Amino acid sequence: MDNLTITNNILLVEGLKVTPQSSYPVFVLLLLVYVFAMGCNIGLIILISTEKNLHHPMHFLFCNLPLNDILGTTVMLPRLMQDILREASERYITYVECVVQAYFVHIFAAASHYVLMIGLTIRLSRCRHQIENPFCDNASLFKLSCENVSINNVFGLIYTVIVFTFSLGSVFITYTKIAAVCITSKNKALNSKAIKTCGTHIAVYIIMFASCATMVFLHRFPEYSDNRKLASIMFHIVPPGLNPLVYGLQTKEIRQKLVKFWNRNKVNNKTIKS
Repeated sequence: MDNLTITNNILLVEGLKVTPQSSYPVFVLLLLVYVFAMGCNIGLIILISTEKNLHHPMHFLFCNLPLNDILGTTVMLPRLMQDILREASERYITYVECVVQAYFVHIFAAASHYVLMIGLTIRLSRCRHQIENPFCDNASLFKLSCENVSINNVFGLIYTVIVFTFSLGSVFITYTKIAAVCITSKNKALNSKAIKTCGTHIAVYIIMFASCATMVFLHRFPEYSDNRKLASIMFHIVPPGLNPLVYGLQTKEIRQKLVKFWNRNKVNNKTIKS
């Protein structure tokens, strides 16, 4: 009984399927992405926090985005990089750790209903011990059960469709209004700024939306597991790396502070060398 309990509480994470020769290059690539994303997001938070001229509601809202990006990358990437350097048969994680990781993965996805989803999942008994994903999420957790998981599938799909529909609808309405203002406005500078900002935002949004939709729906189709894994990783590393550039550098006040900080450092370095 004790052995059964221990086995039932230790899960095997499938992880990424990489060859031993490519494990180190993949590790280095993911490490560089992680360092870049963390550096950009932490730098943006520090800049907004220390510069009194940026202590405005709009800029404080910008702080929420990098904090969420830091959470999203940290909850997944370090563990994934660690597993890449391990043998496939040694990528263990406890059930409790897996549930905690799945919870924060979905907090990153801004889906508050996952408190209920996680609750629906942990009530299930478990007859399997392998997480069929590079990291733990709710869908991977309920796949551990041999019980009927129709409730989880139906609830998850319905809510996902609702969220995606609302998200697409709000974005469509917002950009329709922006387009209408640009068409009626004769201010070329304002129109150019709007197009530049909206274009970069749309690019990040499309990546996030496509990755998230692929990740959610392909969980129901095991034959496309490799595509799902790639989409799930992209969802956690691409937006956190691009968001500080898109939302930070596109903001005039933040951009000016960064340029001022950079020029001040160059002057100090020249003074020290002299």
